[in-house]
Amino acid sequence: MNMKRTCALLATFLVAVTCLAPSLARSDARAASRELPSGSLTPAERGRFAHAYVLKWGPYVERVFKVPVGVWAKRMVSTFVHADSSNFRNALERTTFEGASAELSGAGSKLSDQQVIDTMARAKLVPALSSPDLVVQALGSAASDLVYTPVTPCRILDTRLADGAIAGNSSRDFNAVVGSAGNFSSQGGSTTDCGMVATGQAAVVINVTAVSPTTAGYATVYPFGTARPLAASVNYGLGAIVNNTVVTKLPSPLTSKDFSIYTFAASHFVADIVGFYAPPQATALQCTRQLGNFVNVPANTYGFGVSVTCPAGYTATSLGIEAAANVVMADSSINSSGGTVFTYNLGSTAQSTRGWAQCCRVPGR
Repeated sequence: MNMKRTCALLATFLVAVTCLAPSLARSDARAASRELPSGSLTPAERGRFAHAYVLKWGPYVERVFKVPVGVWAKRMVSTFVHADSSNFRNALERTTFEGASAELSGAGSKLSDQQVIDTMARAKLVPALSSPDLVVQALGSAASDLVYTPVTPCRILDTRLADGAIAGNSSRDFNAVVGSAGNFSSQGGSTTDCGMVATGQAAVVINVTAVSPTTAGYATVYPFGTARPLAASVNYGLGAIVNNTVVTKLPSPLTSKDFSIYTFAASHFVADIVGFYAPPQATALQCTRQLGNFVNVPANTYGFGVSVTCPAGYTATSLGIEAAANVVMADSSINSSGGTVFTYNLGSTAQSTRGWAQCCRVPGR
């Protein structure tokens, strides 16, 4: 896929959408996503998919999460560019925003629309059930069951190079997932995306350094758009250079910024990203056809067993035999590691035969 061309096409399709009012009808979105092409997506098709997705869910995001459609659409460009083609198609067919988001991130099989509806209904009808202790967490949710992915340490901000020191007793907002124009140079960071092109990040791990604060104090790193917690991420002394590794949750859905830094004293700050947490992503089933050893099935014999074993870590899903025309399958016994095929030699001479097993595993993320 030509990434520059895809990004340009997406931008073209999204410009019109970001100017639309929140009252955009769902019927328009359904019409836009009708007759989805099969197979891999061309840049133009991916642009149409992005257009349909924003038409369908932009008004919902603006109404429920108070995020302007234009802001949300622009932050979603990276997700639209890198989303798996099948996941993208499935996302457009979903009837809940949470289900569509799960499909885009590759966790669609873990969160059905009915699960979303049931959870919302319980929370509305019985407020007590909204307690984290009582609601069963959905596998692959953006708040639990997360997978950590390390990235090569990469600078995402340096106030010495952009915008200057953060004033005492104040906060400044930053990006961690994707910066302006797909890089972090506007924050004094890398001119690359720092490897943060995966979708569905729920939290990031950053190494935060306070540089030459004007007095002793502390800094707090916390999710953008939330109340600042009474906690210290980095404690520093006058003129010190001190750092700490911090895990910070990201807004869901993504907004204009990702996290904020509060500082007690005026100070410069430097931050490097080292990894992120995201829901597990669906992966294709990995299968192999395992062949057994050749054996001679005696003439006119019923129930002769031919065995085959799967490689370690694989599970047998089906069995069969390779044999001459006179030998047929009579029965089979399958288990997690392989199985046995029972044969019937209808001929008057022994026949060379071997079994086979279709062996599969879920490779994980």
